[in-house]
Amino acid sequence: MRAVRAFTLGISGVAVAIAIVALSPMQAISISSASQTQAAVDAEGNLRVPPDYLTTYEALGSWAIAADEGRGSKELHVVLASPGSIEAYRKDGRFPDGTVLVKEVFETVTKDMTTGTVSHAEKLKGWFVMVKDGAGRYPGHALWGDGWGWSWFDAADPTKTTSTDYRLNCKSCHVPARTTDWIYVDGYPALKR
Repeated sequence: MRAVRAFTLGISGVAVAIAIVALSPMQAISISSASQTQAAVDAEGNLRVPPDYLTTYEALGSWAIAADEGRGSKELHVVLASPGSIEAYRKDGRFPDGTVLVKEVFETVTKDMTTGTVSHAEKLKGWFVMVKDGAGRYPGHALWGDGWGWSWFDAADPTKTTSTDYRLNCKSCHVPARTTDWIYVDGYPALKR
């Protein structure tokens, strides 16, 4: 009888240890997500470009915006996601609360190269920042709604948005993506499961 109890306690101890090990990465993602969100949002809900996004965020994908006339692209958009966001999205098809997306918008230069006509990033125009907010933390704030915080920043000042109301300044570009939580997920191969 004593051997059976010891074996049962041993299995219980192993199960608890496994549960703790399994929870640790989830807690790390939550802590990381919270610190990334704090880097992009102040206590009043004002957004800013996270200062360390270039060294800590993950590449989500890029978009080339065709030139109005002629050939090549007029802009290049490079999108990065806060750490852990891509992995979390692959698990359940949703960005977790607190996810920060940063889109760098570049003017381009187009020229002929040995590979063909090529457009490359030349000058940073600014950033578009979105923060996932499933909890509705900033009701009444003009830059928060539809599950996200939304803001544009000119390259000259990553701390001061030029957006005044997300419904007027941001949302209209995202209407075709409303069924995918306002994000053009089809353009991001990193999200594929």
